Amino acid sequence: MDNSLMQIIEKFPRSRQNLIPVLQAIQKEQNYLNREAVSAVAEYLGLGVAQVYGAASFYTQFRLKKTGKNIIKICKGTACHVSGADNIIDAVERTLGIRKGETTADGKFSIEEVACLGCCSLAPVLMINDRVYARLVSSEVKKILQSYS
Repeated sequence: MDNSLMQIIEKFPRSRQNLIPVLQAIQKEQNYLNREAVSAVAEYLGLGVAQVYGAASFYTQFRLKKTGKNIIKICKGTACHVSGADNIIDAVERTLGIRKGETTADGKFSIEEVACLGCCSLAPVLMINDRVYARLVSSEVKKILQSYS
């Protein structure tokens, strides 16, 4: 088992109440939850692998497949939708040559469509990792993405 994985897990007391916080901490470090992580969490917390996988697959915040280094979340909430989110999605997909749910071949970017980022007054918005880009127009997308290359 990966030592860095155990260092993350062992920061938490061995209690099933810590399942979600442990999964969040692992995903923050690894960008997704792989099989090794799910098994290690199950063993550490005394849960079945199916229980851990069930929680991880139930909550949309968790990713179970490898993602790019930079995760692009494009808001499709009502305010963003009516403010041109589809144009932003098209610009991101064209610039990167991938579609929503995919990762670039170089592993730098993944695109996710999300229901709402909670920035409705700033629509349309996208988030790259933890940074929000607000009041976007499609012509700005390429420059923003290049700053991450």
